[in-house]
Amino acid sequence: LKALSREKWEKLEAYQHLFYILQTKSIYLARLIFQMPQNRSTKFMESVIFSLYNYASNEREGYLLLGLFTTALREEIRSKVDRVREIVTGNPMVTRLVVSFYRNVRGHNALREILGPVVKEVLQDKTLSIKTDPVDIYKCWVNQMESQTGQRSQLPYEVTMDQALTHPEVERRLDISIRNLRAATDKFLNAIISSVDTIPYGMRYTAKVLKSSLRERFPGAPEEELLKVVGNLLYYRYMNPAVVAPDGFDIIDVTAGGGLHADHRRNLGSIAKLLQLAASGKTLEGENAQLRTMADYLLQSQQRFRAFFQAACNVPEPEERFNMDEYSEMVSLNKPVIYITAGELINTHKLLLQHQDSLSVEHNDPLHQLLEDLGDVPTVESLLGEGSVTVNDGQEDHLAQLYKMEVSLTLSNKFDLCKSGNATSDTRGLLLSTKQLIVDVIRSQAGDSLSEILQTSASTHQVADHQRMVQKRALQDARTPEKMRMKRNRSLLLDNKLPIDEKKRKIVRSLRMLEAAGVVSTANDHQELINEIARDIQNHRRYRQQRKTELSKLKQTLRGISSKTAFFEEQIDYYNQYIKTCLDNLTAKAMGPGKKPAEAKGRKSKALSLNYTAARLQEKGVLLAIEDLPTSQFRNVIFDIVQSEQVGTFEVRARFMGVDMEKFQLKYQDLLQLQYEGVAVMKMFDKARVNVNLLIFLLNKKFFKK
Repeated sequence: LKALSREKWEKLEAYQHLFYILQTKSIYLARLIFQMPQNRSTKFMESVIFSLYNYASNEREGYLLLGLFTTALREEIRSKVDRVREIVTGNPMVTRLVVSFYRNVRGHNALREILGPVVKEVLQDKTLSIKTDPVDIYKCWVNQMESQTGQRSQLPYEVTMDQALTHPEVERRLDISIRNLRAATDKFLNAIISSVDTIPYGMRYTAKVLKSSLRERFPGAPEEELLKVVGNLLYYRYMNPAVVAPDGFDIIDVTAGGGLHADHRRNLGSIAKLLQLAASGKTLEGENAQLRTMADYLLQSQQRFRAFFQAACNVPEPEERFNMDEYSEMVSLNKPVIYITAGELINTHKLLLQHQDSLSVEHNDPLHQLLEDLGDVPTVESLLGEGSVTVNDGQEDHLAQLYKMEVSLTLSNKFDLCKSGNATSDTRGLLLSTKQLIVDVIRSQAGDSLSEILQTSASTHQVADHQRMVQKRALQDARTPEKMRMKRNRSLLLDNKLPIDEKKRKIVRSLRMLEAAGVVSTANDHQELINEIARDIQNHRRYRQQRKTELSKLKQTLRGISSKTAFFEEQIDYYNQYIKTCLDNLTAKAMGPGKKPAEAKGRKSKALSLNYTAARLQEKGVLLAIEDLPTSQFRNVIFDIVQSEQVGTFEVRARFMGVDMEKFQLKYQDLLQLQYEGVAVMKMFDKARVNVNLLIFLLNKKFFKK
């Protein structure tokens, strides 16, 4: 950027003016994102808009980004929502982005604080089992009996819900699951309801705006219906995914080699389903009769959720929360800086030109003036200048590098009264120095108004008091190390040393100049200027506290990143070691205790094999049926199960009346996966139906000595 010509610097300044107004006047971007297809607008939001607001890295940008979210939400409800339920049944873009952003705003995972303790409690309860599907309970029961006894169950594998409920054991297990479900759900509900103050302010205020905008759009909608929409935002979209998959949202710490078991996921899924019914005001219609006994509990939970949603919407306005007002931008000493790629800058310019008539109908609107200043969309080469990136791999790669090049924009307001004309810096500097002089004077000389103080001569005592203050400040500056001193303008340093009467005369001259520039007015005796000074003094302490807080958060984030890196490295090492250990154990068991590999003795090993007739495997319960072959012919079919050189792999050979027919490669890990997924029956050779549990039992007994 230092190599840019004056013309290009002017272009860059025009972009700084443009992005400033886009950042501070949210209506432009709110309208723009609805002028594009949804897939494109989502990408635009994530790539450009979050960068424009620096991911809400400070109070100012957090305030402005929330303003964009709520403005866009109002615009979406006004122009795209015809019925209240469309917010629930559809997939509104604004609410999706709000939830995604505030789930982990600035490194603070509120969901971890809300749900973490209760999720850990559920996961640590090894006896907790929640299964509300009778068929699922039935199958689990049958699989458990077969795995424990090694005998094929006489019960059918496929049953209906009514057939499953005819078994007392299924009913007993279902009743226990329902009691467990209610107790666990109640723990989650208590944790959620008691955490209203923990939910990020941005989420709560968005819920408030959502409710008020729907009330304005649909005046006749009942309060209960509006609260259901609020519940859809706060629970279903924000909290529910973290209940179902806590490991995916950093709710819990997952150790290397850990992870959630399928039973844990099923338990959490059942809890989340019941919470969702309560949050959305739905009933248990369509569920089995046993589950419908929880109807009274569900009704009570719905009433508690409604009170929670009402409390969540009870938040102050952003101006009060962030301590921002219409003067905040004017009194701020630090200009906002954003980092954006050249490609994003050019694409934003192009989009604004394409849709400028939809964004503002008035031709004298500031946006039109700024776009007119910029002119046509530049090419990336003309914007950045030749030689910005070294060309190594051809023109296309060169352009790609240019588009990814990051540009720093120091945003400024072209229409700021204090920055108009050629005396921009002089006017602003004059305002700041005048406020500093006023503070120095009123510290030593009190009065009912600024005019009274300036017109009244200081007493001898007041002059002496002022002189002591000046000397004390000079002594403090002399004791402060050079690198720790605040940089001050030279003229401001000289003004600080002036006598009190000379300072008052300079204040009068400065006020006349500021009034001529339209910055201050004598209509109310310069009370606005006094109010600004009061806000500056008040905010000085707040800004210092903010810097301290931000530094603490940055250190915490750095520690978190380091911890995460160490965790992933540990996890990689664990998995590598685990796989190696499993393979070694299988090899050792396959050779038998105390035996060494035959290769060590200089001769080939003889592969261990089993030979069974189909009739014998049927007696053991391993073989269930062979398509197109009657049971009377099973004695003529022989299966050879041979352990291959690859550990955990077997070759199954089929012979019929001594003639080799087909071969099938059987992997032990595949069988374990099927068992893990609850699959009871599999096919071999596309014809033979085999009991998975009993086949594993046979292999463990004969090959692995289990």
